[in-house]
Amino acid sequence: MEAIVKNVERTTELLAVSQTETVQRWDKQTLDRAFQWTQYCQHVYTRFHANPTVRDILEKQLQVTNESLRTTFHGYTDITFSDLSQCQHLLLVGLLNNAAVPSSVVKLLFDTITVGGKYKDATGHCTELIEVKSACKVLSAIHLKRSTSFPGSDADVLGMTLMEMLDILLSPATGASKVGLAEKLLDNLLQTCGENENFSGVVAAALLSRKNNNTAAATTTTKMASEGVSFHFILDWLQQHHSLLHNMCSTLPIGLLMDLHQQSLRFRVTYGDMLKQWGSQLEYDVGEGEWVQMYTTDGVSFKTLSDHYRSLLGACPSTKEDVERELTELKVADGDFDVRGLSIWGDLLSELNTV
Repeated sequence: MEAIVKNVERTTELLAVSQTETVQRWDKQTLDRAFQWTQYCQHVYTRFHANPTVRDILEKQLQVTNESLRTTFHGYTDITFSDLSQCQHLLLVGLLNNAAVPSSVVKLLFDTITVGGKYKDATGHCTELIEVKSACKVLSAIHLKRSTSFPGSDADVLGMTLMEMLDILLSPATGASKVGLAEKLLDNLLQTCGENENFSGVVAAALLSRKNNNTAAATTTTKMASEGVSFHFILDWLQQHHSLLHNMCSTLPIGLLMDLHQQSLRFRVTYGDMLKQWGSQLEYDVGEGEWVQMYTTDGVSFKTLSDHYRSLLGACPSTKEDVERELTELKVADGDFDVRGLSIWGDLLSELNTV
């Protein structure tokens, strides 16, 4: 463990040095070692990010190292444990932004002749960086569009482009998985486009593009694995951006949500949890004689909630049985009253049973 801590410390120092004039003395061998050490840190992150004990040790060491480097290098930016997942990318960006880097080193970063040799990682990162920047520019155009017709050709094309970019970044066939870069792509798009219906539609189209390509993907095991990783990566990312997930479920056409519900068990669970959250936020207004949002604006009306559940009941017989059973269990947990206004779930069942 001591060796790992020391290696992470040295690599953090390497990233700081890569942004100084010291790189004027770098050559092929130095560049090669630099990318090897940053790749090592990415492996450390992959191996230990889910280990609380080791992660805590490394985070404390990074705090100490960052404090030391801040006093040594003007304008130094701290390196966090999560940054270890994209160490090679950080090294690459630092070198490309450093005017002191020799032209011979810059040539190595872009020279495609070296793809099969030592500098495959460096060259691959440059290619991916350019592709990600291009993809961000194309996909970010969605915030300029105001069409609310989903699904549509624009959303389908942009969604497929987004998923293809994630395939490139997350596929083992292209080298070490670039999880950090993939997260950066989605985060940049969210920051540029905002949590609007257009972006929600593109994300939905990206997820549904896997449904449309299942036949072609079935012929290639590697492709299927890559597509599965990209699909679940988006779902994981959505779980970390709850307001966007809420926006998707509340603004997109219910037909699109039903397609995702039928396609993915994970989305089915996430969507169901969102509906239950909406229901739990409603309070019964005795004066108005209806369920309303009293203490929050992050929800939907009783009618909208009913429409979502009604669509689920019409999806297929098995889904209908599951939904009715769940609502019945929720009603029983509330006391199993049949009097209106005592249980949102009981009143939902009554509403859904009304023709």
